[in-house]
Amino acid sequence: MRRVMNPPPTVKISVRRGGRTVTETVPAGTRMGELLPSAAPDGLPHVAALFNNEVVSLRAPAAFNGTLVGLTARDGDGRRVFRRTACMLLAMAAGRALPALRLRVRHSLSGGMFFTLREGDRGAERPVSAAEARALSRELAAIVAADLPIDEIPCGYEEALGLFAAAGQHDKVGLLRHRNDPVVLLQACAEFRELHQGPALPRTGLLSPAEIVRHEGGAVLRLPPAADPRGLAPFAAQPGLMRIHREHARWGELLGVRCAAELNEAIAEGRIRDVMQMSEALHDKTFARLAERIAGRRPRPRLVLIAGPSAAGKTTSCKRLAIHLQVLGLRPVTLSTDDYFVPEDQDPVGPDGKPDFEHIRAVDVPALRRDLKALLAGLEIRRRTFDFKAKAPSWPGDSLRLGPADVLLLEGIHALNPVLTRGIPDAEKFRIFLSAVTQLGIDDTNVLSTTDNRLLRRIVRDHQFRGRSAKDTIAMWAGVRRGEERWIFPFQDAADAAFNSALDYELPVLWPFAFVLLSEIKPSDPEYATARRLMRLLLNFHPIPSQSVPGDSILREYIGGSLLSY
Repeated sequence: MRRVMNPPPTVKISVRRGGRTVTETVPAGTRMGELLPSAAPDGLPHVAALFNNEVVSLRAPAAFNGTLVGLTARDGDGRRVFRRTACMLLAMAAGRALPALRLRVRHSLSGGMFFTLREGDRGAERPVSAAEARALSRELAAIVAADLPIDEIPCGYEEALGLFAAAGQHDKVGLLRHRNDPVVLLQACAEFRELHQGPALPRTGLLSPAEIVRHEGGAVLRLPPAADPRGLAPFAAQPGLMRIHREHARWGELLGVRCAAELNEAIAEGRIRDVMQMSEALHDKTFARLAERIAGRRPRPRLVLIAGPSAAGKTTSCKRLAIHLQVLGLRPVTLSTDDYFVPEDQDPVGPDGKPDFEHIRAVDVPALRRDLKALLAGLEIRRRTFDFKAKAPSWPGDSLRLGPADVLLLEGIHALNPVLTRGIPDAEKFRIFLSAVTQLGIDDTNVLSTTDNRLLRRIVRDHQFRGRSAKDTIAMWAGVRRGEERWIFPFQDAADAAFNSALDYELPVLWPFAFVLLSEIKPSDPEYATARRLMRLLLNFHPIPSQSVPGDSILREYIGGSLLSY
């Protein structure tokens, strides 16, 4: 009897082409890259795609019906794919050119990625020599020129563990020891294997341009900027950012927690309380030093300005610094630029037609400047606050006045903007810039994004205290980031001091709060790609309960239960 074969299954894919959406019926398993034009309308090559609002590789198969949109290195998600692949291929180049050394990607810098070398897994980091930088450059260039395919391949857990152990990739082995997935997804390029942390470029030839330059004991893999992915932008050293990273890396060495695997080990072995206590003690020590600098400077500054991007911990930092100033005999008086928001009908509007709360005109600058000058002159003012429910300023009825031993603390995203303090002598000011820069890596080739860390903080805080969904917070995040680049980061180099509010144990604490909120975002939502990326990030960590977080921790600003009044 002749066997009747069923026709191959097909799927319907809607693709954006030439300004219109075309729906095609194609065989199941067709690669995403085969369904897209070779380039976007601006001529840039596609580096990945959004399939039903999830970021996927161009080599991924279309297994079910969906909508497909191409991504280039100019898109935020495409940029992440480009950078992730660059770090992967850099590690591949190091394995070929410098097999006796271990490469670790530390953090982003000037649009590229700063990395270091060390002898073995536990060896000390040492300067990258000119010969080593040249060897890496040659090998990376050869990998790019070969235009090798980068595939996603599933394998069993034990097989993956054995592959990474045999290759000496003990950072991957450490991650897998705290997971039990029956199937582990890998990325494969020639002989090199990487643990999947998100889609990669479909082939190595798309990683161009790129350049390796030595810098401050390590080296930087320079990558094209998102604004113009066709070329490299001038290199900016960013010494202030490097100092923050170096200091926090030293903290990581003291804590013995430098990557997700080591943090998970501390949790599994019951040592996490020690990590938490040491992390908080290092924060407290920094606040004490800042207070001593302020109190000891002559002439003593009467106005302390505390600025930083969203979810950097400005409010808690201001309150904890105030406590240390009191210990030194000063009486701090605190104000927030948020108290001086303009009424809703005066909110500036961004290019997307939505209110731009990050714009300097969202603050009543004349009123704030007038009150600052009055206080510094010893005059009394009525305290102003902002009613976020009524979306209008209010005056509770109490008043403020500075005495001879008093110091005024002003915190907010615009606090370092000189427009706010025009006419106040610099000798009366002490400027502090806050960041949340973690030294913790996922593994040796995947860094923990500072921006994603702050976004998780904000998602949890907005839900806890502002009744906002994770979807709404993510939807407004792009506007927040644009505002930070325009109104906050340009003034960070004017700071007298920097404070890094990151806590290396915070993702396990945020995990139980954030994961549930992110799960509410569905594939039909434009925010789904971000939600999936953040959930994938959290899955690298064990969650821990929040009860052990100290009552005055910066984390309490986001999860609640603070001993400090807000």
